[in-house]
Amino acid sequence: MAESIARREAADIIEPSSAGLYPLGRIAETTVETLLANGYSADGLSSKSISRDAVQDADLIINLSGGPLEYLFSSPRSCLRDTQELENWTVSDPYGEDTATYQRILEEIETRVRQLAKRLRAESRSAKT
Repeated sequence: MAESIARREAADIIEPSSAGLYPLGRIAETTVETLLANGYSADGLSSKSISRDAVQDADLIINLSGGPLEYLFSSPRSCLRDTQELENWTVSDPYGEDTATYQRILEEIETRVRQLAKRLRAESRSAKT
């Protein structure tokens, strides 16, 4: 959901790419339904594992799992560049829950993405002045 939300809400400042700890290999139907019901697109979304290359290529990593990166890699800081930022957002995984839970999680992610985009836009403006 986060990737689709960021594409629509912050395409001017965020180039989103999503990967997970335990990918299903497909996008859950309730995820697609929730995105579509809220005007978001599910086109191009995929369920894939996080990789060292994806981590190294990112300028900002948002960890939605709430778990420390030590669970991802044996030495997480060694795969991050000095210029990268890392943010931990503890967001529940709605998989297997009812549609109301999916909606609540979408709204939580939406709020966080909008706040992040606002902050990044402000940082971008101040860097230009």
